[in-house]
Amino acid sequence: MESLASLTVSQRDQILVEQQVFSIYKAFYDMPPGSQSIMLELQRENHVEYLTKGLKQLGPSFCVLDANRPWICYWILHSIALMDEVVDPELEDNTIDFLNRCQDPNGGYGGGPGQMPHLATTYAAVNSLVTLGGDKALSSINREKLYTFFQRMKDPSGGFRMHDAGEIDVRACYTAISVASLLNILDDDLVQNVGNYISSCQTYEGGIAGEPGSEAHGGYTFCGLATMILINEVDHLDLYRLIDWVVFRQGVEGGFQGRTNKLVDGCYSFWQGGVFALLKRLHSTKGEQPVLLDDGEDSGAESLQTMASLDVAVEEGLNEDLSQGGSHSEQGDQHDTSCRVNVDNIDHGSSKRHAKVEPLFNSLALQQYILLCSQELDGGLRDKPGKSRDHYHTCYCLSGLSVCQHSWSEDEDSPPLPRAMLGPYSNLLEPIHPLYNVVLDRYSEAHEFFTRS
Repeated sequence: MESLASLTVSQRDQILVEQQVFSIYKAFYDMPPGSQSIMLELQRENHVEYLTKGLKQLGPSFCVLDANRPWICYWILHSIALMDEVVDPELEDNTIDFLNRCQDPNGGYGGGPGQMPHLATTYAAVNSLVTLGGDKALSSINREKLYTFFQRMKDPSGGFRMHDAGEIDVRACYTAISVASLLNILDDDLVQNVGNYISSCQTYEGGIAGEPGSEAHGGYTFCGLATMILINEVDHLDLYRLIDWVVFRQGVEGGFQGRTNKLVDGCYSFWQGGVFALLKRLHSTKGEQPVLLDDGEDSGAESLQTMASLDVAVEEGLNEDLSQGGSHSEQGDQHDTSCRVNVDNIDHGSSKRHAKVEPLFNSLALQQYILLCSQELDGGLRDKPGKSRDHYHTCYCLSGLSVCQHSWSEDEDSPPLPRAMLGPYSNLLEPIHPLYNVVLDRYSEAHEFFTRS
């Protein structure tokens, strides 16, 4: 083996992470079964306590996130909802009132009261309000002004700017299209040329970059794929190469990395794992809109089925490696929303019907990484061993855990199969709608509300 001195910084960091992770796994597998069960238990009460405390008040060190306050609301509220818990009525009212003060008179939400509207914090604020649910929260969103904000952010290239004079990237496309879809204000004007822009961001590796010419990235790949599904243009992507790239981002630790040759990070449990939740529902053929695979439908998705079969073998091998401790590696809108963007057929229907394809990733290994390496027993989840817990990683680790648990279910009304769950049944989280990353029943309430509004 090469001496550490001859290795690059990235190689040395990778070896260090593997050593940390596999020492945890070795200690786990050396424990008696009773102790293993305790280690695999999701510490719900501690997580809820940690999250609720953060929603009420944060310390002075959080001043650096002053422009991200709607995000903090979303990360916390979504995490709590995933565990089928709610905040008390006073705290809920305070959150709605705070987010309303973040809403700009001309549309969109800023990072705090009086700050300029921004697509990212608009996404976070709307998802927070959808997660809270109820007429007060949902009716507080000024959809008419928000639509005009989206129009102002629309760029002739097809993409969107994050804010006035801001950057154009795939993240902006996703946050705009996702919110417009969720609020039932998505139309042809907003969709125009978005697909062309995102297609131009798919790289030679197969993943999607933030902008043309950049490196494929897990977060942008999720955002790009979800956007293409929402606008019915997913067939413009090279899905085979995209799948190939995402599959190989799951490392020997069981978790996902965000880019090639980068370290594992718990947040990619959703950003990469969520891609599989989207792909599972899709069958794309040349010149056709994506369709769902029903029981009586001829799949034709041979590459997906082949990769699923391969994944079984990979999963068995990875499980063996892990067990042995091996290493290396507002209502009243007047504008016309009738258009070819058929949101009902894609996002509402796909949340209930799944393709009959096994998971294309090792869901048990990912659950093992989340529960043993990302979870802090006194509450909160983290990037990796040696890192500190935070609300962001708590949100996306739990979102990824939900994806894993429901990855084998034929529909969202079916309980997870025993083989899909790692740890006690008390670990079970609420299913999410993967296109928006909100809990499914909260999405359904919002969908009904904005459809009749």
